[in-house]
Amino acid sequence: MPESSVASIGSIVNCRNRQWVVLPSENKDITRLRPLSGNEDEIAGIYRQLELEPIELATFPLPDATSIQDHKAALLLMDAARLLLRSGAGPFRSLGRISLRTRPYQLVPLLMALRLETVRLLIADDVGIGKTIEAGLIARELLDRSEVKRLAVLCPPHLCDQWQQELRDKFHIDAIVIRSGTASSLERGVPNGTHIFSYYRHLIVSLDYAKAERRRASFVTHCPDLVIVDEAHTCTRSSNKSTSQQQRHQLIEQIAEKGDRHLLLLTATPHSGIEESFLSLLGLIKPEFEHLSLAHLTEKERDKLANHFVQRRRADVKQWLGNETPFPERDPQEHPYKLSKEYREVFENVYNFARGLVKTTTGEMSYAQRRGRYWSALALIRCVMSSPAAAVATLSKQIENQKSGAGSQEFKVSPALDEELMSSYVFDPTEQEQFVDTQPTLVIEQGQSYGDADKRKLRAFVQAAEKLRGDKDEKLHKAIACIQTLLQEGCNPIIWCRYIATANYVSDTLKQKLEKKGSQPIRVIAITGELSEDEREIRLQDLKSYPQRVLVATDCLSEGVNLQSHFNAVVHYDLPWNPNRLEQREGRIDRYGQTSLKVKSYLLYGQDNPVDGAVLDVLIRKAVKIHKALGITVPVPMDSTTVSEAVFKSLFDHATDAVQLSLLDLLDGEKSTVEQVHKNWDEAVEREKISRTRFAQRAIKPAEVERELIASDEILGNEQDVERFVQSACSNLNCGLIEKKQGWLLPTPPEFLKSVLGDRSRLLTFTTPAPEGVEYVGRNHPLVEGLGRYLLEDALSNTKDPKAARCGFTTTNTVHKRTTLLLLRLRHLLDSSKPQALLAEECAVVGFTGSPSNPIWLSHQEAKSLMEQVTPVSDVDKAIKQMEIAELIQRIPELQPDLELFAKARSHELSQSHRRVRAITKEGQIQVKPQLPMDILGVYILKPG
Repeated sequence: MPESSVASIGSIVNCRNRQWVVLPSENKDITRLRPLSGNEDEIAGIYRQLELEPIELATFPLPDATSIQDHKAALLLMDAARLLLRSGAGPFRSLGRISLRTRPYQLVPLLMALRLETVRLLIADDVGIGKTIEAGLIARELLDRSEVKRLAVLCPPHLCDQWQQELRDKFHIDAIVIRSGTASSLERGVPNGTHIFSYYRHLIVSLDYAKAERRRASFVTHCPDLVIVDEAHTCTRSSNKSTSQQQRHQLIEQIAEKGDRHLLLLTATPHSGIEESFLSLLGLIKPEFEHLSLAHLTEKERDKLANHFVQRRRADVKQWLGNETPFPERDPQEHPYKLSKEYREVFENVYNFARGLVKTTTGEMSYAQRRGRYWSALALIRCVMSSPAAAVATLSKQIENQKSGAGSQEFKVSPALDEELMSSYVFDPTEQEQFVDTQPTLVIEQGQSYGDADKRKLRAFVQAAEKLRGDKDEKLHKAIACIQTLLQEGCNPIIWCRYIATANYVSDTLKQKLEKKGSQPIRVIAITGELSEDEREIRLQDLKSYPQRVLVATDCLSEGVNLQSHFNAVVHYDLPWNPNRLEQREGRIDRYGQTSLKVKSYLLYGQDNPVDGAVLDVLIRKAVKIHKALGITVPVPMDSTTVSEAVFKSLFDHATDAVQLSLLDLLDGEKSTVEQVHKNWDEAVEREKISRTRFAQRAIKPAEVERELIASDEILGNEQDVERFVQSACSNLNCGLIEKKQGWLLPTPPEFLKSVLGDRSRLLTFTTPAPEGVEYVGRNHPLVEGLGRYLLEDALSNTKDPKAARCGFTTTNTVHKRTTLLLLRLRHLLDSSKPQALLAEECAVVGFTGSPSNPIWLSHQEAKSLMEQVTPVSDVDKAIKQMEIAELIQRIPELQPDLELFAKARSHELSQSHRRVRAITKEGQIQVKPQLPMDILGVYILKPG
C-alpha cells in the first residue's frame, strides 16, 4: 500500500505492536502517532526515511461481548472518551485544551482576533474582568490552529511567575521565565551558537530585561510570532527620551514593525489622562492610529479602530448571554483619626523646616536646584506622615550622608534633575513598570547640603520620631482597630503602605498584637520591594496556608497580582496620591473569582493632617464618586509631575501655617483652582463616556456566540458532565466523594493517580469561582484526565472485568421497544487555505430500534438522552446477555452504510457551525471531511422492562 495512504491524517495504524491514530505533522518526514486511548503524553514521532519501524494500516477493534457490564459503566466510558478529547470538532479549537470555564463575554476578544489576518488588539477591559484569560484563549486558539508556533509574554518582573502559572494551569502552555534572576541558569542549558530567546518555544520575559540596550536587538531578532504585552500602559511614549519607559516603547515599536507578527496589548488603564500617551499606545497596534483625532473621528475611522480595540466595564459584562458573572460589591469606608499632640508637634516642625527649604531659594540657584528643593520638601513631609519608622529611616540616612558629604557631592555631579525619578519616590505613578517603595532619601539629598543648624534639627526630628512609635501613633492604633474588626467579621485584609519602613513597622506591631492571641492562628506577613520575586512568592504561599491572615504590602504588589482567592478587604494605611493607584490596590481583590459577595475598602486619614485632607478632598473622594457613577476609574488628566506641583504650590506658596494646607492653588496661580482641576477631570469623564460608546463592540452580537458555546458543550462536555463522571468514576474505584458544605471531599485519590496528585485528601468543586480552600475541577484537571485515561485504556485492553463498559445489556422501563445504542468516536479533517490540514474529534451516541438489517434510527438527541437517563429495573443471565451482544457485533457491518451517512451528516453540521463563526470573524471558509470508518467504542442493548 502507498505510504501516503498509510500515514494519512486520522487513519488508524499498527506500529510498535500497538495501534495508533495518525496526527498532523509539521515535518513531512516525521509521522506523528497518538495511542487509541487519546493519551497525548505518549505521542510518538516516527522518522519515515529510515523505515526502521514499519507503519501499517489497521482498523479500530470492535468490542468483545465477554466484557459486558451494567449501564453505569457504559455511561462512564462515554464520559471518559468525551472528556479526553483535546482537538474538539467545534469551531473554537482551544476549548478542548483549557482548564477553566470561560465566561461568554471573554470570547469576544477571541472573535475579534479571528477576524484579523494579523492579530493586533488592545484589550483594555477593566480591572478584574479577565484580560489574562482573554489573551490566553487567543494564544491557545492560534496555537491549536497552527497559525502561530511560538509565544512570548512581556510583563513586569513581578508578574512573570503568575503568567507562567496561569498559562500552565489554565491553558496547558508551558513557558519558561526569563528575567535577571533566571537568565544565567537558562543560558547554561542552551546549545552553543543558539540564542536563549530562540531556543525555548514559549517565553515569559521581564519587560525591563528585554528592553535593555544590550538585549533589545536580540529579542526583536528572535522574537516569537505572537507577543502579549501585559500592563501595556507602561510602554507608552514618554516625553523624556532617556527614560526606561521610552525604552519599553521602542522595544514594542520594533516588535510591531514586523507586519505579520501577532500582538496583544493588555491594560486596564490605557488612557492615563494624557491623550498623546494613549495615541502612542494605539500606534503600536497600527501606526496610522497614532495620528487620529479621537474627538473628531469619522465613522470609517471609528469602525477601523473598533476592530482592534475592546474596552468594557463590569456593568457591560455582568449580565451577558443570560449568564451572570458574580463580581463582588465594593464597600468603601473612611476611617479618620486625630494626630496625638506629640505627632502633631513633630509634623509642624518638619513642615516648617521643609517650607523653609522652599522659601529660601535664591536667584543664584539653578532651576534644577530649586526643583530639587521642592521635591525634597514634599518627600520629607510625606515620609514623616507615613509613619515614625519611615521618618526615622529617611532622616537618619540623610544625617549619615551629610556627615560623609555624599549628599552634596551627588548633587554637584548630577545637576540635571530627573523629574520622573523624583516623582517615583514621592508620587504614585502607575505608568512606570516597577514601583519605588524605598524611603525617599535620594529625593531629600537633592534638596541641598545642610549647615550645622539644619543637621541639629534633623537629629532632633529623628529623636522625636523615635518617641512616636507605639502609644503616640494614633494612625497605627486606628489601623489595628480596623484590622481587628475585619478579622472578627471573617475578613482577610491587605494593608497597603507607601514605604518599606512603614510596612515593616505596621507588620511588626500587628504580629505582636494578633499572632499570640486567640485559639485561631492569625498570620501577619509583610511583602515589600526589598524582597526578591521568589521571596515574595514564598511569603505569599506561607501566608495563604493560614485560615486567618493579614498581608501588609507596599505597592510592589498592587499592579497585576491576583489576590482575590485569599483576601477580601483592603486598608489604605497611606493615602495614594494618585486615584489610579487606589483602583489598582482594590482591584487585587475586587475581581472575578472573588467568592465574597462584598469586599471592604477602608481609607485611613488624619482629620487634622492637612496633607491627607487635601489629597482626600481633591483626588480620592472625586475618584470614588466617579467610580460609583461610571463603574470605572478615570485618571486625573495631568501627568504625575503636574499633580505633585499642585501639592507644592498648595503646601509652600499659599499656606501661612500647616492647618491651611490645601490643593486650592495650582501651577498658574490664582487662575488654577480646585474647581479647574475638577472641571478638567469632569471633561475627561465625559470624553470617557463618549469613548466607551464609540468603541462598544456592536459588531459581535451575544446570540452569535451563544449557539456555538452550546454546540461546544455538546461535544466537549460541561461542568455537570465533569461532576457526574468524577463522582461515578471515584465510586467505581472505591474512593467515593463525600458531600460537604462547600464541595466534595476526595478522601484519597486512587492508587494510580497518587504519583500525580499525592495521597492527601482534597476538597473539590465543579463550578467556578471556587471558594477559598476548595479546588476547582474542570475537564482538563489532572484528576479528570487521569481517571478518563485509566478507564478508557482499561476498557480497550481489559476484556474480563473492565471498569468502563464497551458492551451492555440493560432491562429498563425507559424504552418500549428493543433499542440499540452505539458509542462512536468520529474524526474529521479540517481543510482550509492553510498549508496543513487539522484533525478534529468528537464522541457521539446513535441509536436505532429494529434489526441491523432494517434499523429505524433515533435522533441524535434522543439517543444521547437515553444513554444518560436509562435506569435498570431487572437483570437477565450473563450468558444470555453475552450471546445477544455477540450476535449484534457480528451484524455491525450491516450498519456501515448508515453509519457513513451519519458521519457525513455530522461533518456537514460541523461545517455549518464553522461557517457561522467564520461569518462573524470574516475568515476564509473551511471544509470538514469525515475520516472513515468511525471508531465503535461501545454497543449497548436496551430491552423493555
